[in-house]
Amino acid sequence: MSSAKFDIVVYGATGFTGQLVAEYLAAHYKDDKALKWAMAGRSLDKLTSVRDAIGAATGTSLIVADASDAASLKAMVAQTKSVITTVGPYQFYGEDLLAACVAAGVDYFDLCGEPVWMRQMIDKYEAAAKASGARIVFSCGYDSVPFELGTFFVQEEAKRVFGAPAPRVKGRVRDMRGTLSGGTAASAKATFDAVAKDLSLVAILNDHFALTPGFTGPKQPKGNRAVFEEDLQSWAAPFMMALINTRNVHRSNMLMGFPYGKDFVYDEMVLTGPGEKGEANAKRVMAANAEKTGPNAPKPGEGPSKEERENGLFNLLYVAIAPDGRMVRAGVTGDRDPGYGSTSKMISECAICLLRDASDVPAGFWTPGAAMQHKLIKRLQDNAGLTFGVEG
Repeated sequence: MSSAKFDIVVYGATGFTGQLVAEYLAAHYKDDKALKWAMAGRSLDKLTSVRDAIGAATGTSLIVADASDAASLKAMVAQTKSVITTVGPYQFYGEDLLAACVAAGVDYFDLCGEPVWMRQMIDKYEAAAKASGARIVFSCGYDSVPFELGTFFVQEEAKRVFGAPAPRVKGRVRDMRGTLSGGTAASAKATFDAVAKDLSLVAILNDHFALTPGFTGPKQPKGNRAVFEEDLQSWAAPFMMALINTRNVHRSNMLMGFPYGKDFVYDEMVLTGPGEKGEANAKRVMAANAEKTGPNAPKPGEGPSKEERENGLFNLLYVAIAPDGRMVRAGVTGDRDPGYGSTSKMISECAICLLRDASDVPAGFWTPGAAMQHKLIKRLQDNAGLTFGVEG
């Protein structure tokens, strides 16, 4: 695709998250004359008004393409080296675009948190992607970039301290301020609806190794109830996004050749503090999780205000535990609300990292962490407001 007109096309640029991706590229890379990117969506009028609203250069190219029109998707893909798509739920709107990228050998980046659909796409298109040269990268936002890279980062420290990676890692959310996106809520609902219609999908949804075809590791913690964790001296509650993140972390381990071992155990929970207050907070988190995909969940296209996005944050703890009980700890933080402010920066940097820093990554279906490792950590720290650090 060296003759492609664009490096990146942002597909869905008139949607809530797509607009933030375009805004980030327009602001952060405005002086980067080498980066050629375009905005794509269903309506030329809307694209024009978004381009003007976000302060993108008037020369920013606009492409009309619609998920329901396969020919328009093919025409869009033919012009670019890579596509960032924020148009979900992907199980409704993703396959035609993914198939067009696979056929054309074009790189694809999404924000998918739908493990059943992801497994179906891997099974259906991986051989073709490897043949065409396409690199398909799922889950390039808050699910699951900081979780994948947090695990990778703490395991690097474990290797230094213990002389070997840890067979057990805990991912814990210490703080998270920001709202769930309407798109995330819609994706979760679509997944549950699909499973309700086809019960054979339940096995995939419940399988921690759903995204590691041909490999099943040891039994994993369920993480579906509030527990007191002695080693962390805190109550912990179920974390809604563990359903996708744990699957992606195991997939990363497999794609990298099992550096964490084939007996690796990983889970994610939300830390809610010690004592009776911590227990009560854990129960509140469980109640809030149920509400997030209920009738009052945000609708696709809805999202937090600029002020809410800028006042948001996330703070994650990673604990690697050696067989003898020794622990090393690492933290990952982000400076914007996770679902939008940080996510829009993360997916943008994933695309640029693969394009510029990791261009030698072979074709196939990837996780961001397995494909780009330290290169992506550096880029996210330099540009996207994330920090990775070892803790005492």
